[in-house]
Amino acid sequence: MSRTVLCRKYQKKLPGLPVPPMPGPQGIDLYENVSAEAWKEWQAQQTMLINEKHLNMMDPEARKFLKEQMEKFLSNEDFEQAEGYVPPSS
Repeated sequence: MSRTVLCRKYQKKLPGLPVPPMPGPQGIDLYENVSAEAWKEWQAQQTMLINEKHLNMMDPEARKFLKEQMEKFLSNEDFEQAEGYVPPSS
C-alpha cells in the first residue's frame, strides 16, 4: 500500500513519493509534504525551464534560480514559465 501525504501544492491527501527526491532536510520536507503527482509535474516544468532559458546546471546561480522556482511551483506561488508554451488541450 502506498503512503499518502497532505500535498502542499494540491492541499489534499495524495500518494507520496517513494523516496526523498534529494538529500538533506529539503529532500525530507519534499518527501513528507509533496505528492508524487506534484513532483512529476515539477520535473516537467523544470525541464522546460532548463531548455527554454538555456540554464547551465553547473552554474550555481542557475541551480539557485531553479530551486527558487521549485519552491514557488510547489507552494502555488507565481513562478517562471517557459515563454510561448501553450499546454495541450484536453
